[in-house]
Amino acid sequence: MTENPRIPLFDLALSLCDAMDLVSERLASHHKCVAYTAVSIADELGLSKEQKNQLLLAGVLHDSGALSEKERDDIATFNADRRHSHAELGYRLLKDFKPFHNIANIVRHHHVSWNDGAGSEHKGEEVTIGSHILRLADRIDVLRLADRVDMLVDKEHEVLGQVERIQNEIRMNSGKMFVPELVDAFIDLSNKEYYWFDITSSSLRSVLARRARSETIELDMEGLLALSNMFRQIIDFRSRYTATHTSGVAASAEGLAELSGFSERECKMIEVAGNLHDLGKLAVPKEILEKPAALTRREYNIVKCHPFYSFRVLEPVSGLEVINEWASFHHERLDARGYPFHHGEADLSVGSRIMAVADIFTAITEDRPYRPGMTGERALSILKEMAGESLLDPDIVSLLSSNFDDINSRRIAAQEPASRRYEDVMEIA
Repeated sequence: MTENPRIPLFDLALSLCDAMDLVSERLASHHKCVAYTAVSIADELGLSKEQKNQLLLAGVLHDSGALSEKERDDIATFNADRRHSHAELGYRLLKDFKPFHNIANIVRHHHVSWNDGAGSEHKGEEVTIGSHILRLADRIDVLRLADRVDMLVDKEHEVLGQVERIQNEIRMNSGKMFVPELVDAFIDLSNKEYYWFDITSSSLRSVLARRARSETIELDMEGLLALSNMFRQIIDFRSRYTATHTSGVAASAEGLAELSGFSERECKMIEVAGNLHDLGKLAVPKEILEKPAALTRREYNIVKCHPFYSFRVLEPVSGLEVINEWASFHHERLDARGYPFHHGEADLSVGSRIMAVADIFTAITEDRPYRPGMTGERALSILKEMAGESLLDPDIVSLLSSNFDDINSRRIAAQEPASRRYEDVMEIA
């Protein structure tokens, strides 16, 4: 990792979009299609380049506040406007990461209907044209994705045969749900075949990447931490059982890295990696995450996919290579019997070994709703046994054993504010 990594902003957004796509197969590609439709409508309207760039980002991140498969499925119906909670939560998750601050307000209001002009504001705040474009683009794609229950669109038929029905549904809601001028722009767009071929293409991701502004942004370590904290909340807040896990892992890993002689910068890097290590758990159904009993073989096999997805989602982001390895290899073992890559002792860096210990330590010592955390004595016994079996690095386990109170205090200190933040989020949801 370079001293001052230059990370393309849109690559980060697309990687987060890819991760969110793992939550619901039904809505896979939805964020990308919404982004493409929104920026294409902006083309028809002649909006500025900056407005188009903001719509691209807002489009790929617009449902970042929908944390569960049920929430995502609930909003995948055309008239699903009963609640704005996921839009508000998305705003709160995005606004604290500086490069996403401007798009947070667009996301916040993307379920506000026009209502003959009353929707120009919501709860005393202006609703921008970007939010109304995003709203229209979102509902257009919901029509495109309509399943057998909704039956507005039959996915078994070729795309051009669906255009007239989608146009008619959008026209019927002009002035009510949607700004009439935006509807007119969409009708003009939808009469062009290329638009439909693009949004149903397997290469839509690369189409979007080409549309994105080519500039990069420089993220210092504080910027990377802010980004990873946003990722962490999206990962952990899906379930009350995992609400503070990532915070504990990140804090424990940073403490162990410090004890291992890592530089200050490397300690921050491993904190970022800790925040990202379970990104792939977005692919694991909530009912498995929250199951209080032992997992079946099938359920365990599903869980085993998560570090693979963590690695693949982060892999395209230039500048995060080392952090990705530290984050994604936490289920690899020194004897090469871990998963999913079966890396062995020669393949695993000290950072990856620290993450493996921090993950297990946090998992067995933190309280869960269905069982209390283990005592320090019991936790260390398990970790030492795993080190003796060539699963974990004995030097890292020894460091933890010698500094148990310090590392455990760091874990608790990190998890307490994460727990409070989760409770605040649940009030919104």
